Amino acid sequence: MSISFEQLEAFVEAALAGSFSAAARRTGKAQSAISTHISNLEDDLGVLLFSREGRVPVLTPAGQRLLEETRVVLDRREHLVGVARSLEEGVENRLVVAVDELYPENALGSIFQDFAACFPHVELELLLPLMEDVGHMVLAGTADLGVMWQQTTPPVDLAFRTIGRVPLRLVCGRDHPLAMQPVAWEELKRYRQILVASRGKKQERESLRIAAEVWWVESNWLILEMVKHGVGWAFISDHVLASSPVASHIVVPELLFDAGHHEVPLSIVWHKKKVHGPAALWLRERISQEKSVFIVSDG
Repeated sequence: MSISFEQLEAFVEAALAGSFSAAARRTGKAQSAISTHISNLEDDLGVLLFSREGRVPVLTPAGQRLLEETRVVLDRREHLVGVARSLEEGVENRLVVAVDELYPENALGSIFQDFAACFPHVELELLLPLMEDVGHMVLAGTADLGVMWQQTTPPVDLAFRTIGRVPLRLVCGRDHPLAMQPVAWEELKRYRQILVASRGKKQERESLRIAAEVWWVESNWLILEMVKHGVGWAFISDHVLASSPVASHIVVPELLFDAGHHEVPLSIVWHKKKVHGPAALWLRERISQEKSVFIVSDG
């Protein structure tokens, strides 16, 4: 059995066009060539694809079943050609991107929708580490790009570009003492703070401590659950709070500092010594240009 792509293409074209002559006109080939390809395909497969009893050929039950299989084969051929062409042009085969939860999910959706359209053959792995863990992954080479809160003193091999600021809201439970009146900065030190726990060095985490007593939790979503039950207070981004099922149980007190919210700068980061291909360069630029309602752009 020697089935050619020409035979498969003739079969699909004839099925879509409704006749061998119409398929010939669509493809610019002779009707006899279309008919021959289909007849040879039927011989190779051992089944009748079209009934030729009427004025126009009609798909048999076997032909209807095999039509879908044939379209899959042809589609995968196009995919193979596309991947090969992409590799020939120097496009990366695979990218790993690490993004902190501080970055709004709705912005990520539109970014990667565009990415998929521009680079349909790049395999993507999207990871969600926290805080400086993003930078550690980029430095270790386990991530090609990262989006993270901007460190005061980033590692020397970590290149970065500030992409904007995320406002963090002070949140607490309904019965928490901070929920009762406008909050001054000094008052935050009196009550337990719940902070996102990264897996990096302890001294880096400590830079975010305000209160004397701190609990570390490795999830913004679980932090809100703790806040709901009065365990402590926390700073949470608007998009995380809005998406949380416990949002109705959370209070956002009025603040007497930072214009009512605390801003955290976000950066896109990459390793200075790593050479990026077209896909990574495109993604760096696209993330830098994203204008989201959740991000106050630096311009």
